[in-house]
Amino acid sequence: MHAEYLRFLPEDLRPDSRPRSTWRRWRDLDLHIERVERPDAELRLLVLHGAGGHAGALWPLAGMAADFGVDVLVPDLPGYGRTRVPRPGRVRYPDWVDCVTDLVAAEKAADARPLVLFGASMGGMLAYDVAARTGLAAAVVATCLLDPRRGDVRAVVGRRRWTVSATLPMLRRLAPFADDLRVPIRLVTRMNAIANDPGLVRLISRDRLGGGSRVPLGFLRSYLDSAPATEPEDFTACPVLLVHPGADRWTPVGLSRPFFDRIAAPKRLVLLEGAGHYPVEEPGVHQLADALASLRNDIGQGVIWGAA
Repeated sequence: MHAEYLRFLPEDLRPDSRPRSTWRRWRDLDLHIERVERPDAELRLLVLHGAGGHAGALWPLAGMAADFGVDVLVPDLPGYGRTRVPRPGRVRYPDWVDCVTDLVAAEKAADARPLVLFGASMGGMLAYDVAARTGLAAAVVATCLLDPRRGDVRAVVGRRRWTVSATLPMLRRLAPFADDLRVPIRLVTRMNAIANDPGLVRLISRDRLGGGSRVPLGFLRSYLDSAPATEPEDFTACPVLLVHPGADRWTPVGLSRPFFDRIAAPKRLVLLEGAGHYPVEEPGVHQLADALASLRNDIGQGVIWGAA
């Protein structure tokens, strides 16, 4: 599966590193985590996927960082990848936040090195929330920062722009009966916009560990009804690097800027030129690699950025 995703990266960025599968018991599930362990690295990177993703699907981006000499871990969040969930219909968005919060606390207790949280797609706000809750992140990196309380954000989440506004009130009313119902992701979200390369869209949409799987209606409802752990004006936990794809057909940068612009912490915005929601196109993917390498150097040198 890793190789299928890697072929969409430019050849010069395809990583030589190979991940190792590990497992962690959390509540009643077995959390699968892929790792590239580098005991001598000065920095660690925790990579978080969004809906329709998993560790293997994000390996092209995580592997780039691993080849920079960074210690990397990528969990399969509940409901995706190889993580074993006894009752997949019961997974809700707050479970993701709790799971990653506990994982970060455990990783920091075991290893004091700086830990950066890198979230792709809806994983960006997840990284932000966990950084706010724990105060343990050295930085947050996000490809987008989507506040689901905003109408314009909700409008792009569904398969059609009217879907969420029309169905969310019904999902709330039917929650006791419909929350555990799992439906194909492609029927409720714009999976056709998850990447700009048609071949990559097909791969993700057919991937039974990710975009070709099913999602509980209760997960969607709880995500759309979620609020950030800390309002951006009060967020001072760590620097924030927004590496937003410049040609994102699903969540254009205008959806992330209102939240990003309000963040009180030191921050920086890098637009990835020509890159789609899953950023593999040039020159944007090279700009992403450069931004991650610069962040590693900045943290190593104790550099704190000014406001964007």
